[in-house]
This record gives sequence, structure tokens and C-alpha cells, in this order.
Amino acid sequence: MASMTEAQRDAFLAVARITTLVTLYRDGSPAAVPVWLDWDGAAARFFTGRDSEKVRRIRREPRVTLLMAEPAGVPEAWVSIEGDAIVTDEDPVPVFSALARRYYSSEQAERAIAGWTAMAGRLTVVKVTPRRIRSSVG
Repeated sequence: MASMTEAQRDAFLAVARITTLVTLYRDGSPAAVPVWLDWDGAAARFFTGRDSEKVRRIRREPRVTLLMAEPAGVPEAWVSIEGDAIVTDEDPVPVFSALARRYYSSEQAERAIAGWTAMAGRLTVVKVTPRRIRSSVG
């Protein structure tokens, strides 16, 4: 299998697919959870609750991996981003609004955005700066 070009990778990461975030527990064991991903060509972002367990793990150990892959039944393709995560002070509204519009239908997105906007003070944006990006395309 070949690696993706930068353009292929960016196009792949722009599609609404569930991404697996891997963080580390205190004892070094991995924790994997699904997230929605925004990629700007240089860094990845996702939003989550300020007090979530994943935020606590990231604050303690910022090394993470993000993995986005095609589902079974289609030609294999995936992108893995290994990098350092920071919990930002960035306004979460633009991030969750863009992601909701990508991952949901228009009606679902607007309902989700309204709900998340009402609790925006309890949400945060996590930014992942890549150290290494690997990919594969069939």
C-alpha cells in the first residue's frame, strides 16, 4: 500500500468520518475514544467537555494519536496523526458548528449547535500538532 500525497491526506481528513483518539492513562496504558475531527492542513482540532476524562489525560500526558480510517467493505485507506495535544482557550462555537454541519444533516446540525452553544462555557477545543503523520491508500 502506498502513502497518500499531502493533497490526498487533506481531502481524506476533510470527510466526515469518526476518528479514534488515543490518549494515555497514568500507568501508560492506552485509552481510545471516538471524536469528530477538524483538520486545517497543519493541526487537528476537536471539542469536548472541559472536565472530561480525556482532557485530564491530555493535561497530564499530551502525547496522542488520532486515527481516521475507511470502514470495512471499501478500499483500505487511513491517516494516523501522532502529536502533542493542548487544551486551548479557543472559542469552541466555530469548531463545533463546523463539525456539526459536516457530520449531521442541516436540521440535526442546527439543533446540536443550539444545544452546544447553550453549554459552550463547559466545552473546550483540543488542538493536536503533528510530530508524525502516516497514511495508506489502496
